[in-house]
Amino acid sequence: MKKLLVTGGAGFIGSNFVRYILSDFPEYSVIVLDKLTYAGNLENLAGLAEQFGTRYHFVYGDICDSQLVNQLTAGCYGIVNFAAETHVDRSIINAGSFVQTDVYGTYVLLESARMNNIELFLQISTDEVYGEAPGRPSREDDALMPKSPYAASKCGADRLAYSYYTTYNMPVIITRCTNNFGPYQHPEKLIPLFISNLLENKPVPVYGSGKNTRDWIYVEDHCRALALFLDKGKQYAGEVFNIGSGTEKSVLDITETLIRILNKSCELIQFVVDRPGHVQRHAVDTTKLRTKFGWQPETDFTTGLEKTINWYVTHQMWWRKIKEKNEEYRKFYEQNYIQRDITFERANRKT
Repeated sequence: MKKLLVTGGAGFIGSNFVRYILSDFPEYSVIVLDKLTYAGNLENLAGLAEQFGTRYHFVYGDICDSQLVNQLTAGCYGIVNFAAETHVDRSIINAGSFVQTDVYGTYVLLESARMNNIELFLQISTDEVYGEAPGRPSREDDALMPKSPYAASKCGADRLAYSYYTTYNMPVIITRCTNNFGPYQHPEKLIPLFISNLLENKPVPVYGSGKNTRDWIYVEDHCRALALFLDKGKQYAGEVFNIGSGTEKSVLDITETLIRILNKSCELIQFVVDRPGHVQRHAVDTTKLRTKFGWQPETDFTTGLEKTINWYVTHQMWWRKIKEKNEEYRKFYEQNYIQRDITFERANRKT
């Protein structure tokens, strides 16, 4: 049985990936390493120990702890690195923690992988590293122009991983995915924040004009793409692959769709002052992934959004616990939305 070390596996995408691998790939066992910061949640992994027994093991810890990482890496087939500080807004407030985790933590993992002769290192990067995609979707060979401390820290980790391929011939693959949505996403992120606020009949805070667009992918489609690299990826060591659905939606598009599905009033849309360095458009060209692997998304945006809404409707205890009892979440929400200057514009649109 091949053993995987999945860092950040208690987070949103990481936990979905762990569930997917354990369910669909019985030849793998998974060690999850997570320090359970604001985005890590053991409830995201609930039931896995009972369902999969010794194929699943959770370890509380930090990827910056080289001694612990070395112990866990020994005997592993591969490392899948989801661990990162992830929210752009949080990076504007505290850039240092992003550099520490995203860059130095990745260095610790790479060094451990090198010493333990890991056969595959999958570095989960982001399309944020490209910066704007104003004329066409970003390609893997485009210049990296990160616009936030978060994007810059991920860019640093991305390039550090590549350097370990060129310097040490380490079998590194880097993936850059667009915006994910689906179950278990922390309620400070746009879609779960808006769903939960609307369910509570609270305003949904839209930055600036709300016309900023992103390519949105259902998280399970992202996980399916990542799984392709586990067995077939070594032949592509040193390469970068974009992952995305090709479906671009603006914040207002999503907001109005959620309002329509949940039968709420457009009066709940509340425009707030835009965040610094806000990227107008993220989108990626996925030709390389589709051509080499035959991959394509299976869940269209509308279907994925309906499934996501249903999950948050039926798992209200999960997100209410975070929103009502997590002091860090409360402070973040107040600082980024309530304390901002609010334009008090209301959308005069029909659902």
